[in-house]
Amino acid sequence: MIRFLDVVSFLLLWGNAFVIFLMFRTLLPMRDNLAVRAAAFLLCPFLFNVVVFSNDLASILLPLLGFIPYIALFYRGGWMEKLTALMVFYPAVIAVNYLMEDTGSRLFFWLTDAPDLVYDGWTQETLLISTFIHTCALLLRLFFWLMAWLVLRKYLIQIIKEITVKMWMLVDILLIAPVVSIFTIIYFMPEEMAIVYPICGAAIFSSFGGIYLAAYISNARKVEYGARRLSMELAYIQDKVDEEERVRSIYHDMKNHLLVLQAQDGHSQEVGASIEKLKEELEDYEAYYHTGNDFLDIIIRDKLRKAWEKQIDFQAAIRFEAGGFIEPLDISAIFGNALDNAIEASEKVSESMRLITAKAARIHDMLVVAVENNMLLDGPGDGRTSKEDTFLHGFGLSNIRKAAEKYDGQCTVKAKDGKFVLKIMIPIPE
Repeated sequence: MIRFLDVVSFLLLWGNAFVIFLMFRTLLPMRDNLAVRAAAFLLCPFLFNVVVFSNDLASILLPLLGFIPYIALFYRGGWMEKLTALMVFYPAVIAVNYLMEDTGSRLFFWLTDAPDLVYDGWTQETLLISTFIHTCALLLRLFFWLMAWLVLRKYLIQIIKEITVKMWMLVDILLIAPVVSIFTIIYFMPEEMAIVYPICGAAIFSSFGGIYLAAYISNARKVEYGARRLSMELAYIQDKVDEEERVRSIYHDMKNHLLVLQAQDGHSQEVGASIEKLKEELEDYEAYYHTGNDFLDIIIRDKLRKAWEKQIDFQAAIRFEAGGFIEPLDISAIFGNALDNAIEASEKVSESMRLITAKAARIHDMLVVAVENNMLLDGPGDGRTSKEDTFLHGFGLSNIRKAAEKYDGQCTVKAKDGKFVLKIMIPIPE
């Protein structure tokens, strides 16, 4: 039985190391060399499963000294990112390992009344209890790190892509507290359970809270940037609306003037041809796309011109009279981002495949918007940007979702067989 528990303990040690390794490589990109990656993984159990003893400076300090070359040698990134990884994982690893070892030790002595940790004189039953408690402690550690991985994974992915050096610095300053507290409390006050255990828990919470804080700051910055960008686009479109009103006024006057001139006798053939040409141009304007919403008309015409410039076939069937309850800024967020993304994706395919279809209409008590475009077969299928600069370009779809959710609507995306379809459904208020 003891041998079986030893095997289980060995597997749990590697399981703990593997989960922490996954969290580490999610926060920091690894070096590309395969041998380096293998070495990084093989060293994990020795670094992450360190046994922490009370009043033992070596067991507390040596893991810190081990983390530094481990991060420096095996992972890429700036020194600020690496410092953050150190300050996040070091106190968490030390606190979790200490709590599991200390509680397991206290439980063992409570159950067995063993005089000390010297194995001489222990009975087979005592050894079995010790091994069983150790295995249970490792299982609890594995469960803890799995939960931490599931909760923090999306935040780890987000901050490594979007956080700036100044954000890293702010997070590092806040993470000094758990690093210092976990070091001093275990070394100087190990017997005070009422103090040590809560501080260990607080250190773990603070370390992982730093990850959430970094993700929150990054997301807030993205939202601010997106709002500022949409406001600028709204001002631009509003100027277009004003210009459109002026052009409409001129259009009606010119149309009437041309009709008068054409009705008059005595003008030359050249003048007559010029009048006919002007009438055709005015008719082209009159055939310009109308959606039933003046603000949306400007957006569609603006994107239509961009599509034509890039040899993209743009087909629209939009009846948006029922969308009057949607604010102009949200109309811009939905259609502006959707069509910009469609144009961007269409540029990457051959000219014969460049097609965008935009539809919108009222269906019963729902306002339905659908934008479809062709895309590369290896393009992102989840609606994420394919650009490297995810901070500047990665929030178009999120802004569309937020605009739809503002009116209790929903947004779905589907990419299959070279086609990307964005669909938005918004309930129409009574």
